[in-house]
Amino acid sequence: MKRVLSGIQPSGQLTLGNYIGAIQNFVRLQETHECFFMVVDMHAITVPQEPMALREQTEAVAALYIASGIDPAKAAVFAQSHVPGHAELGWLFTTLAYMGELERMTQFKDKSAGKESVGAGLFVYPALMAADILIYNADLVPVGDDQKQHLEITRDLAARFNGRFGDYFTIPEPYIPKVGARIMSLDDASRKMSKSNPNPGSYIAMLDEPDAVRKKLSRAVTDSGREVKYDPANKPEISNLMSIYAHCAGVTLEEIESRYEGQGYGGFKKDLAEHVVAALEPLQAKYRDIRRSGEIHRILAEGAERAEAIAARTLRGAKERMGFLPPKA
Repeated sequence: MKRVLSGIQPSGQLTLGNYIGAIQNFVRLQETHECFFMVVDMHAITVPQEPMALREQTEAVAALYIASGIDPAKAAVFAQSHVPGHAELGWLFTTLAYMGELERMTQFKDKSAGKESVGAGLFVYPALMAADILIYNADLVPVGDDQKQHLEITRDLAARFNGRFGDYFTIPEPYIPKVGARIMSLDDASRKMSKSNPNPGSYIAMLDEPDAVRKKLSRAVTDSGREVKYDPANKPEISNLMSIYAHCAGVTLEEIESRYEGQGYGGFKKDLAEHVVAALEPLQAKYRDIRRSGEIHRILAEGAERAEAIAARTLRGAKERMGFLPPKA
């Protein structure tokens, strides 16, 4: 059984884009792979976080994993910071990373643009991301198109370690679904739907109330004309909404085109909103039950224990190959 590792940052509310582009894939993968799904809280602090908000969002992301269908009996669900080997192996990979390759990272360029000072953590965090993946010797990493660069540097660091210290780390491969891997913003289909967007109308949060969902979708930008046709190159806005519809309603893009032929955007957007609401409401009810029960703390503890068993062994082997003295028995 191949091993899968992925995670989501607990910074801001998770969006419908996170659900369709990532979490739904996690749910499918747990049936056929050995899965480790993290809440990457240590990555979140590469930019300033309020402590109470970080705690709340870490619990919320973990609870949304479970509410969405991730089964903690099948997949390890844990907080990154609960497995200390991530940080230690991250430092080891920082010593193997080159300044030039870190400077080329697109996300670093984007997040540091226009700022007078930038934290060192933002610069070196690709090394921590590499450690997240390699400490489990993951075979597959579900990534969006915007994360390919981070997986490339992970592969480079694994190969560099193997070349210097002997063959040890698995070189991971990306897992990128053909449809729905990247849900775009409701106000600009050239940009990914993001929880960090300052305009709340640009995304649908997984915990948005039904009326908020309806309002946001009624205001979603559409292309000129009135034809409901999937054509990302020439009709990116309506194509993005169709992709959301297909995932939430469980129908094909061809079925959507046929259903709304000659009808224009109005009825399509109203129906889309109801399908999104229908997809989110049961998930939200499960989320509220999980949070009220306090069960998420047990799930995270058990997940961290499973992850730690593998991570500690991998870290120990990496340190031995690098020449560190083993601790006394």
